[in-house]
Amino acid sequence: MSEDGAHILVFPYPAQGHMIPLLDFTHHLATRGLTITILVTPKNLPQLNQLLSDHPTAVTPLVLPFPPHPLIPPGVENTVDLPAGGFRTMLCAMGRLHDPLLHWFRSHASPPVAIVSDMFLGWTNHLARELNITRYCFYPSGALGMSLVHCLWREMPKRANADDTVEFTKIPNSPVYPWWQLSPVYRSYVEGNPDSEFIKDSFRANLASHGAVFNTFRELESVYLDHLARELGHDRVLSVGPLLPSDEVGPAERGRSITVSATDIDSWLDKCDDHTVVYVCFGSQAVLNNKQMEELALGLEKSGERFILSVKGPTKGHANQEDYGMIPPGFEDRTAGRGLVIQGWAPQVKILKHKAVAAFLTHCGWNSTLEGIVCGVPMLAWPMGADQFANANLLVDELNVAIRVCEGAETVPGSDDLARILALTSSERWIEKRVRAAELSKAATDAIKGGGSSFKNLDDFVAHLSK
Repeated sequence: MSEDGAHILVFPYPAQGHMIPLLDFTHHLATRGLTITILVTPKNLPQLNQLLSDHPTAVTPLVLPFPPHPLIPPGVENTVDLPAGGFRTMLCAMGRLHDPLLHWFRSHASPPVAIVSDMFLGWTNHLARELNITRYCFYPSGALGMSLVHCLWREMPKRANADDTVEFTKIPNSPVYPWWQLSPVYRSYVEGNPDSEFIKDSFRANLASHGAVFNTFRELESVYLDHLARELGHDRVLSVGPLLPSDEVGPAERGRSITVSATDIDSWLDKCDDHTVVYVCFGSQAVLNNKQMEELALGLEKSGERFILSVKGPTKGHANQEDYGMIPPGFEDRTAGRGLVIQGWAPQVKILKHKAVAAFLTHCGWNSTLEGIVCGVPMLAWPMGADQFANANLLVDELNVAIRVCEGAETVPGSDDLARILALTSSERWIEKRVRAAELSKAATDAIKGGGSSFKNLDDFVAHLSK
């Protein structure tokens, strides 16, 4: 281990949207001289390939056996292989690593002086207190989304009627959400149920952590970051984003596979005029059912727009796999030349950076939201769950860099409506969105440059740990 930098433990939650930004954050910490042990289970180890290659002496993996859970199929160790509801189950499963991790700490000759762990691992705050060290909670989501989550677990609102809404009067702009758009992990809470009580305790432990690290930047969410600092009662609320991988990071480095090479995608885009391609992707977790796929495909076909469609197939956890992720027969033949279909992992940042891309049809996951902003691409919002409704509201209502397509994981938008919205991306109205997106892109880039707000927060964080 390095003799200079402080030794810390980094503990990611095994979901792509959570793991990737924390790995990128770890890269920045290692670059600044910290010594890092990063905890994963065996099947998630390949996702550390790039990090270990870049920092062979500063970063060491700690591989602990995955704790089996009756609701997780054998061999599954990442939520990417589970339906959306698998997050709650995985959260409970990971809590069973408390004892093996405590044993590792107590038997280590030079144990870490701090823990940086994901927001879904709140129980590590109790572990840190047992060990008399500090724990920082890493939030891969935005400050608005997490303000809502904090409020839910603090105040525990209950639903009286099916059409109830919840108003968050203590949060800036007093957002209001229908019950069905609130955190599904919170909505699944059952008082007295052991798993539910464990989850509640974990989220409340986040509020008691020594500090909070957010993958966002001040120029994007200053009002919500300031709110969180007031709510938590300290100024250790750090925005360090946008945390993005380099262009060289590919599917192998992320433990994924790809059906169309990055070179072929680039060549296809090079043949398109500037600002003429709609990129469609719903992240690493969401899987469209076949009816949604059919209407989406018809909408793309009717619109006449050029497009890249990234499709995720069903997971091991889907009961009826044949009902999900099927590309309609003949669709690729009918749209040959103006459409490109990618099944599996897509080099999203590389695609979004290309000058041919005009718009990004997205589920509004926070990583995708940030990547769209950084690349200066206006968005078409189809939020499906978790914090995505809050992210969509931020993009549409506050930042003016997106328009809504539809809402909900089970919603089936009509192909005619989709075609009309997709056609807007080649209209004069879209130019205004593109100008606004370019302004946000510059603000994001400035934040992570030397002297920028996120760059300075990273330096301050490392300096604090090194003391």
